[in-house]
Amino acid sequence: MGERLLDKNRIILTMGALLVLALVPLALPRFYVYMAAIILIYGLFATSLNLVLGFGGIYQFHHAVFYGLGAYGCALVIMKSSLSPWLGFVVGPLVSAFVGLIMGVICIRLSKLYFGMLQISLGSLVWAIVYRWYSFTGGDDGIHGIAVPDLISSGRGSYYFTLIVTAACFFVMHRIIDSSFGSVLQGIRDNPVRSEMVGVNVRRHQLLALVIASFFAGVAGSLFVAVDTSVFPDMLFWTLSMETVISTYTVYWALVLGILMVLVIFFLPEGVLGWLVRKAKEGPSTKARLDAEG
Repeated sequence: MGERLLDKNRIILTMGALLVLALVPLALPRFYVYMAAIILIYGLFATSLNLVLGFGGIYQFHHAVFYGLGAYGCALVIMKSSLSPWLGFVVGPLVSAFVGLIMGVICIRLSKLYFGMLQISLGSLVWAIVYRWYSFTGGDDGIHGIAVPDLISSGRGSYYFTLIVTAACFFVMHRIIDSSFGSVLQGIRDNPVRSEMVGVNVRRHQLLALVIASFFAGVAGSLFVAVDTSVFPDMLFWTLSMETVISTYTVYWALVLGILMVLVIFFLPEGVLGWLVRKAKEGPSTKARLDAEG
């Protein structure tokens, strides 16, 4: 009885929140409507990250690369092809999911911090390609004046499009977390060893979670195209991922990022990728030799 009442109250609150959000374009000037749409997009982006980091315990440090790929995938379909511009909003998330699958297959065998560090390296490689490929991506200038469909070309139209898609994505992610897959994913987060002992394919579940989260991050990126009609390389930079996580805990997120960068410079002068290569070359035999000498 209590659970049924809780579900009823949750539905009422959700419908009330949607009603308030639907009234935003009717009550606020254009700039605030734009800002409300950006908040919805960042909320979707942060929620997709929470799916793997919060519920899956996977150190997804470079989630921004999938957000940016979704935006660029959408923008490039609209600007570089003769296909329907609506198709861009499908292709963008699919590109993000595909790259998420590739990066996941490469990184998934590593544990927690090592996973996150290698993912930052791979994501930075993708960012560098986008940043330097002037003939295709516009390089550091980005792409501006993207011709989105007429239905969403106005501030009000893009806002309602963002609201509808974001609400649908929130609903789907909520259903995923409440499903048996979500329960297994949380079990893996709490105790991966025990989960594997009872027959759960840990890596397969984590890889699927990465692909799902990458897809929804790509959706957020494609929605940015609808709202801002532009994309730029900073959308793929790793600091955006850290900002999304750290800013939920402190307004001094820039200070935290600065400290992290200083620590990397002092303790990893060869860079994250260089450190991983060195550790791989050392191998278990080197560790065993050092233990024996000790």
